[in-house]
Formats: sequence, C-alpha cells, structure tokens
Amino acid sequence: MPMPVEELRRCLTEAFPDAEIAIDDLAGDGDHYRARIVSTRFAGLPRVRQHQLVYAALKGRMGGELHALALETSAPAGD
Repeated sequence: MPMPVEELRRCLTEAFPDAEIAIDDLAGDGDHYRARIVSTRFAGLPRVRQHQLVYAALKGRMGGELHALALETSAPAGD
C-alpha cells in the first residue's frame, strides 16, 4: 500500500519542525517521491548523515509503504 503524501509530510515535519519541505509525487502513484528539505538540523553534517536522519524519521517505512524517495537535503544558506 502506498504512503499518502500527507503522511510523508507529517513524518518529515515531526522530525524537522523548522524545515522548509517540498514534496513531489514523481510517478503519480503515491509510491515514488522527491523531497527537498532545508533544515538547521543538517548544518555541518555530510549529505550521507543528512539522508540517514530523513530515513530515521520515516521509521522503517522506506522500502515498504514508500518504495522510492529522491532526497535533496541542505541547511539554510548561511548555516
């Protein structure tokens, strides 16, 4: 069963309350998304660690309810 975009947004917003989050449904099937997340939590972290934080926020749903997630993560400019 696909993950609704509202649920994906809720998980990300809970984990990154300060973030600017943009989500695109890439295939129109609720199963392939792109998320752009800008959060102060990413400041000073390598990209791999940033993505690990996002996957942790999804609480094991990646690869199950959520088949594919293209990530673009960054800290706000100046951080």
